[in-house]
Amino acid sequence: MRLEETREQLVERLTRSGDKGVLRFITCGSVDDGKSTLIGRLLYDSKLIFEDQISTLEKDSRKHGTAGEEIDFALLLDGLEAEREQGITIDVAYRFFNTETRKFVVADTPGHEQYTRNMATGASTADLAVILVDARKGVLVQTLRHTYIANMMGIRHVVLAVNKMDLVDHSRARFHEIVAEYLKTADGLNFETITAIPMSARYGDNVSHTSEAMDWYTGPTLLAHLETVETARDEASQPFRFPVQWVNRPNLDFRGFSGTVASGQIAVGDEIVVAAAGTRAVLQRIVTADGDQEAARAGQAVTLVLDREIDISRGDVLSGADDRPQVSSQFAAEVLWMHTDEMLPGRSYLLKAGGQTTPVSVTTLKHKLDVNTFDKEPARKLELNEIGVCNLSTSRPIAFDAYKDIRETGSFILIDRYTNLTVGAGMIEFGLRRATNVHTHAMDVTKTRRAEIKHQKPAILWFTGLSGAGKSTIANLVERKLTEAGHHTYSLDGDNVRHGLNKDLGFTDADRVENIRRIGEVARLFVDAGMIVTCSFISPFRSERRMVRELVGEDEFIEVFVDAPLEVCIARDPKGLYKKAQAGEIKNFTGFDSPYEAPESPELHVRTADLSAEDAAEQVIEELKKAGRLG
Repeated sequence: MRLEETREQLVERLTRSGDKGVLRFITCGSVDDGKSTLIGRLLYDSKLIFEDQISTLEKDSRKHGTAGEEIDFALLLDGLEAEREQGITIDVAYRFFNTETRKFVVADTPGHEQYTRNMATGASTADLAVILVDARKGVLVQTLRHTYIANMMGIRHVVLAVNKMDLVDHSRARFHEIVAEYLKTADGLNFETITAIPMSARYGDNVSHTSEAMDWYTGPTLLAHLETVETARDEASQPFRFPVQWVNRPNLDFRGFSGTVASGQIAVGDEIVVAAAGTRAVLQRIVTADGDQEAARAGQAVTLVLDREIDISRGDVLSGADDRPQVSSQFAAEVLWMHTDEMLPGRSYLLKAGGQTTPVSVTTLKHKLDVNTFDKEPARKLELNEIGVCNLSTSRPIAFDAYKDIRETGSFILIDRYTNLTVGAGMIEFGLRRATNVHTHAMDVTKTRRAEIKHQKPAILWFTGLSGAGKSTIANLVERKLTEAGHHTYSLDGDNVRHGLNKDLGFTDADRVENIRRIGEVARLFVDAGMIVTCSFISPFRSERRMVRELVGEDEFIEVFVDAPLEVCIARDPKGLYKKAQAGEIKNFTGFDSPYEAPESPELHVRTADLSAEDAAEQVIEELKKAGRLG
């Protein structure tokens, strides 16, 4: 009896090398399609469950199970108490097992739409996806969503596992109906193979043994297919890529660059190049924990020592001298949005690709995907679990490859700059050609020289606050005082720019972000001209105010929070806007039905409830003098 296998025998069996290597696959699909049950059955049939584990499983099945008096194999993977109580998978559960011919790493991914980001995590390293469909329900929206994400993440082999066939009387007609419906959509994607298998994971039919109840099916069992499918990628034949994770310098006599070879191979004596900078060197040593070696290939963690000192930092990508990655600050990518706060073009995020981290903004959302039909739809934002194709712009050029060519250097995540949460995952499609054709032209007259002529130091005075707080009034007084004192200024006001530069924008969150992005770029040009520019904008979002701050020098942005309680602003209501908002005549009005994110640490906090505009303007002038901006 297989339960009598000792732990020593199991360890010996697991350490045998199968002739097919390692297969990494995921199970995915909609909620309650039987993913965890399927993996539990595979573990059970592969003799990977000990007698004590069976006893625990039987006990848990009686308490949490959904299979009556029988063993509920799903509980082998649903390790979180929340999962067991709800009967769903929340986190990604990884399991390892092997047969005589192959080793397997399987990820059980959540089916609920809320946890789509977890499914994408599991798919990012997989070679094959087992997409389950409940034979009673057929192909659902989540089935198609997971199919598209699997394709998006570079998976090229799919098993369509039509599960719970016992609940439809093992109907051959129902099986072929589901397969036809699935293929009608999935055939348009880039999968190399799609293999459909009817099964009952609960009873093991066509999982690891052929089902007598479905003798009309003549294809392989799931396990037989997993053992034989060819998914190997010849990573060693790809171009050499080495993202630097750590500059290793334990003493003055040693300087190496540590990381994992992402693709290709390298040998001592080969010439390498720093992709972004173009500087070259020859590989002198390959250092590992087990000593020096002559060569390294994809997947190996090594430290590279070069024949000469060149400037290399964490995040740099080393490549072969004759086959370099693209280097650009603009590229197109497919993005899966993973957060409840929507993605807005123009908003600044952090992009992390390997060891590279840099500010980035979505310059254009070209379209989003309808997961029901895979059709492209126009969009101005992405919401949780939506997928879109975007153009992105980083603050500095990064080295990358197309995701379809090299996963490791073609993928990235987007991080919220305030919460530090991962909000999106992206796969680079191509660099934007215009980014390689447009270069900064060096000018003889510099910002410093322009400022010297004006006897001042340029700056952006950014007035932010609710409508009615007094921003424009104070900014107008500040500019008048500066001009009277002989300083060179310009004023950008929220209402005024909407008559020209931004007359095409409304007041949605997306439009507000784009409004501030454009103003920030214009204000930066005025600073470059050596001027002091006042900007009066509600600018409700911290992300956009920070974006403008980062466009100029560290001390060239002065945030002035013009603060008045909402009730004071409503009482003033100089333009009658609050009255219209209360009457429902204005939508998305800040402070009323649209949020305002107050500054957390402005350079100047002006409270105008009990302060005259004249006194407030004097406070701003004093701040400029203190900051040394007035010469």
